[in-house]
This record gives sequence, C-alpha cells and structure tokens, in this order.
Amino acid sequence: MGRQVHHPTFLHLVAIRLRICYHFPVRKSDLRENMAAPSVKLTKRTVDSLSVSTGDAVFWDRDLPGFGIRVYATGRKMWCVQVRDRSGKPRRVGLGLLGKLSPDQARKKAVEVIDRLRQGLDPEPPPEVREPTVAEFAERYVESHVRANCKPNTIAGVTCDLRLHILPAIGHLRLSEVEPSHAADLHHELRDRPGLANRVVSVLSTMFGLAETWGVTPPRPNPCRSIRRFRDEPRERFLSPEEYRKLARALDEGEENGSLSSEAAAAIRLLMLTGCRKNEILKLKWDDVDRAAGEIRLRDSKTGLRHVPLTPAIEAVLSGIPRREDGPWVIPGRNTGSHLRSLNPIWVRVCGQAGVKDARLHDLRHSYASRALALGEGFPVIGKLLGHRHISTTARYAHLMRDAERASAARVGASLGFLMPRPEAPGKTGKAAKPGKPGKAGKAGKAKPIKEAEAA
Repeated sequence: MGRQVHHPTFLHLVAIRLRICYHFPVRKSDLRENMAAPSVKLTKRTVDSLSVSTGDAVFWDRDLPGFGIRVYATGRKMWCVQVRDRSGKPRRVGLGLLGKLSPDQARKKAVEVIDRLRQGLDPEPPPEVREPTVAEFAERYVESHVRANCKPNTIAGVTCDLRLHILPAIGHLRLSEVEPSHAADLHHELRDRPGLANRVVSVLSTMFGLAETWGVTPPRPNPCRSIRRFRDEPRERFLSPEEYRKLARALDEGEENGSLSSEAAAAIRLLMLTGCRKNEILKLKWDDVDRAAGEIRLRDSKTGLRHVPLTPAIEAVLSGIPRREDGPWVIPGRNTGSHLRSLNPIWVRVCGQAGVKDARLHDLRHSYASRALALGEGFPVIGKLLGHRHISTTARYAHLMRDAERASAARVGASLGFLMPRPEAPGKTGKAAKPGKPGKAGKAGKAKPIKEAEAA
C-alpha cells in the first residue's frame, strides 16, 4: 500500500494563514508553522480590529519576529513574545494588557524581553533594591548582629555610640555615599577622647563590613580602612599592700557602723580575692558555687565558661553572706529577686573612707595580676586565673614580670654572694698584708689560694 497522506483541515489552514497559535503548550511544529505563516503590522488600528469568535488566538507582528498579541473571545487582548532561549527551548511570555501598554510601548518592551530571553536571563530584570541610609542599616546591625552576639554592656555601649556620635553625623547618608573623609572627620572630632574615637570608628568599620557581607552594598573599600587609630595608653593602677590593708579596715568599719551592707562589702572582697570582672561577681548565683569541686563556675563570663578556684579566703567570704530564699543571687539587690546592679558609688565611698585615691574597681583585677606576678606565677597561669582568651592580653603585664625577674635575680645573687671572691681594694696589687709583716703575709696570702686551686 502507498504511504497515507493526512490533509490539513480547513481550520488548520486558516490558523497557518493568519498565524494563529492555539492556547496549547508550545511545540516545534507550532513554531515552524507560526514563522512560516504571513504576519501583520501590529499598529493601533490593526490591533483594535482583531477579534476571534471562540477561544483565543495569537497574531504575530510582521516587523519584529516573536512579538505578538493574544486576542480572546471576550475582547481581552494581551501583548506577548515567543522566542527560543540559549538552550533552544521555546519560551512565551506575557507583556501586559492592551490599554495599559500602547503598541509602541509594547514593541519597545518586547525588544528588551526578547534580548534577555536569548541571553538566558529572566524576562524582567530584578527590581532595584533601595539602598538604605546609615541610620536604617544601623537598626538592622544592632538587631541582627549586636544583640545576637554581644553582652549587655557591649550592646549598651554600641547603641550609645550610634545614637550620640555616628547617626547625628552621617545617619542621613546612603551607605555608598559615606566616604573615608566622613569617617576621618568623625574620628578627628573626638580626638579629646581617644578611646571613644577609636571605638566609634571600630563600630562604623564593622557596620560597613557586614553591609558588604550581607549584600546590602556592592564590594567597595571600607571607608574606615585607612584611618589610623589614636594611641590610647592603657591605664595601670596597682594597689599597694598598705592600700589593701586600708581598704580592708574601711570595709570592716562600714559594716560595723551600718554605712555599708554586708552584700556590697562581700562583693568588693570577692573582687579583691578572685580578680574577676565586676559583673562576673554581681551576677554570680549560688548554683555556680560548687563547694564539692572547690570551684566557682562562671557560666556567662566575657570569654565563655570558666572556673575560678574556691580558695579558703573566698570560702570564708561566701560563708559570711546570708542566703536569701527569694532569689538565686550571691550578691542580692534591694528589690526582691534581683542582684546588686551598681557597685561603683559604693566603691567610691569606701575608697574615700580608706584614703585610697585614684582607684577604680577594675584596678582590683590589675592588682590581682600584679600580686600573682610578684609571687612568681607565669603568664599562662595568670591568663587562666583572669579568664583571658589570648595570651597577648596577659602580656600587658610584661613589665611587671621584668620587675619580678630582677627582684628574683637579686635574691639569687645575694644567696650566692659568699661564693664569690672579695673585690680588691683600690690601688692594691692583690696582696693582703698583715700589720708589721707586709711581705711575708702577702706571700702567704697569695700562696694559699693557689694550693687550694691545685688541690681542687
């Protein structure tokens, strides 16, 4: 039998003639038929005259291949494009309704969409994201980074630096508008307080680093990168043994006359005996005191969990603190269930009564380290006692170590001094003469060491 030939139906011929594409999934045969069929010039007059009785149909433009308009029997008309992408797959995309897009506007948009589709891109470019200002990004920085990673004191410090210094100066600028000159001016304005100036620049530098990491701004040099920080000499104040005794007497007298609560006095004594940070003692809970293990567990320390040895002196202080049933705190505050929050005013009053000048609570921590060095402890042990994460932090006490080494060397030298020969008297040749017989005595004195040396 001969090959059977399928003749196209009447509707199929009409579809090819008018380049009508039925609303079915796009097939290669449809594309061949559509491109081979005659086309019309899609002008306003032509588009207004197009209509279908049932269903819907697509009429393609004669001048721009792939650009057409879908006409529905309801009278609704939608601009569209159909083109092959880079992989060869056909894609059809709607552009918008007639009435919202004129023929010229639809043609211009079709050119852009066809070009993007052929490049393998999305039909529409991604919407432009409005770049935030410094003030707007600061809110995200505080909520997403500072509050999630920092301690309460650090959170308070950063928000204060933003509110008082950074935002009033550059809060209105977009992130990309901030230049190195803005950061340099801000740093220079705070030159009278070098520590604050350096901290403000550090906060600003961290903000711009995170803005790039989070994709808020394109990669660019950090405006704080080339700012040279002010030299901020760390304050060093070490209490002498006499000052320790004065403070101890002031604490005892304050408790006796009622001017000082036993809890506040205990907090200061614990700071003296442990070298802990202020909040590590004020936020200490009774559950963190493990007498069986002989240690205090600081669960929320600045450097994470650390253990403080429970020495007899510390145990004596803790035993003198009455434990309240209304809260877990070792150093309770006035309000029920709260801990003591402000110790600085009490410390200033105690120092005044003791006659100790220019001493901060944090100086007790420095003094603890200096005492450990004076007793011959090394940097690793002292860093462990103070809870330093890096040995470089403990190295700030290196000059105290040198003093301890010199004192130790002097003690060792003094202990070995009896083994050294006596120094010669000025103007003498080394002979030790007896009164009345200088010559014989000198020879005798000289011969004896030689014989001892030979015997040795």
